[in-house]
Amino acid sequence: MTKINIIADCRNSPRKEFLKEYNTAFAKGNADFIIKHASDDINWTIYGDKTIVGKEDFSKEVHKMKQYVADEMTLRNIITHGKEGAANGEMKMGDKTYAFCDIYRFTNITSLVIQTMESYVVEITRK
Repeated sequence: MTKINIIADCRNSPRKEFLKEYNTAFAKGNADFIIKHASDDINWTIYGDKTIVGKEDFSKEVHKMKQYVADEMTLRNIITHGKEGAANGEMKMGDKTYAFCDIYRFTNITSLVIQTMESYVVEITRK
C-alpha cells in the first residue's frame, strides 16, 4: 500500500485538487485515471529519457509504468494558473528515492484534460 503525504495546499482550487489526485494515481499505478485525463494529442517529455506523443503511445507507456508503484509519495507543491500547472515532490520505490517536478498544460483554462507534460525526475542519493 502506498503512503501518500500531501504538504501542498489544495483548498479552494479544483485544479490543484485534480493535480493532487493525478499525482496520487501515478504513485499508486492507477493507469485508467491517468489515461482518462490525457488529450488525444498529448505530448509527454521525460527529460533525459524520451518523448511520448499521442494518446495511444501515452497509454502504452503508462501501462508499462504501473508496475512501479511507489511505497511512499510526498507532494510538496502544486501551482496552477490559467491553462498551466506544476507539481513537485518525492517518490520512494524500494531503496531508491526520486525527486520529481511535472509541468502541465491543459487543453483550456477550465479543462482537466492534459495536453502536454514535461517531467523532470532525479534520483536522490543519501550519504
